[in-house]
Amino acid sequence: MQAIRLMIQPSSIARNNCPLSLPVSGEPGARYWLSTGGLRLPVQTAGNELWCLFPELTAGETVTATLEQREGEHPHRVSVEESEDRIVIYTDGKLFTAYIKAGNPARPCFYPLRGPSGVSVTRHWPMRHDVPGETNDHVHHRSMWIAFGDVNGVDNWSEEPGHGYTLHRQTLTTYSGYVCGGFETLSDWTDSQGKKLLEQHLKVRVFPLPEEEHLVDVEVTLTATEGDVRFGDTKEGGILSVRVASSMDVPRGGRIENSEGGINEPQTWGKRAHWCDYSGLVEGIPVGIAIMQHPSSFRHPAWWHVRDYGLMTVNPFGLAAFTQGQEHGDYTLPHGESLRWRFRVCIHRGNATEGKVAQRWNDFVNPPVVEVAD
Repeated sequence: MQAIRLMIQPSSIARNNCPLSLPVSGEPGARYWLSTGGLRLPVQTAGNELWCLFPELTAGETVTATLEQREGEHPHRVSVEESEDRIVIYTDGKLFTAYIKAGNPARPCFYPLRGPSGVSVTRHWPMRHDVPGETNDHVHHRSMWIAFGDVNGVDNWSEEPGHGYTLHRQTLTTYSGYVCGGFETLSDWTDSQGKKLLEQHLKVRVFPLPEEEHLVDVEVTLTATEGDVRFGDTKEGGILSVRVASSMDVPRGGRIENSEGGINEPQTWGKRAHWCDYSGLVEGIPVGIAIMQHPSSFRHPAWWHVRDYGLMTVNPFGLAAFTQGQEHGDYTLPHGESLRWRFRVCIHRGNATEGKVAQRWNDFVNPPVVEVAD
């Protein structure tokens, strides 16, 4: 590849440690660098995409950069390793999370989710039973997971008798790198007897930020491979869900905040919002986790099933409960068609303001414009 000049325009919003997708196809295994002024940033191929993490962009100031293919090692900040029952992601040599794909009672989950100073922003129970002070309600709230409570009448949310399953079928790819790392999987949603209801295609990409903060891009596509699929109107479920560490629960001093300025359950439960954040203290460390939904997602902005006791989930179907019966959210997905959701999970220091959640939301939905210069 010959050197390519790029123009990076952050718009009217200042950017800080912002993931950039470059408008150039890369070659697997090739090493690229992006240079501007005194900066020389590693660029990573992920599939045929090129990604870099830009440390700082001033609002309104266009940056000219040069993309070059050069030899030279890019030390892996993100390492992804697969074993029989899990896909483990390490960042800067430390465990960040594991996608536990087999051995769970009902469905895969992400556990733990390491935050700043090494604390987990999600609850350890029921994966562990030796953490003092943790709550032990809702056994199906396993750290971070994907599920819904009424799929052709099947409960693929709880672990009650007769529940449905999400069964990992295939890992399509895993990749490691300096800028990001991730994986893609295929899974089957089934009824309690193992009859397939639909197919799930999951894409996960992790960006490590400074000070042990992380961004996790999660794309969920559900396809009606076996016939029409009806998603029922129930608050019991979401698409992407987290159960925060018990010390972050609102009664213990935690805080819920959404993009519309709502605070805690009375102002956020059943409300539509672009993002929702849960923050508090874990082992004395102020940390938080936000889920952001991309506008390309089905029924964006969706409604939030978020509770003071520690649950936070995006629910695009449970309108009857959220609107006191004024609206209904059931939806039938025709055979052969798909629904897609894109999320960015931000694990940060402090509360939503200190964690720059609103800025991260803009980075996700309105990223800087990167163009090849004439």
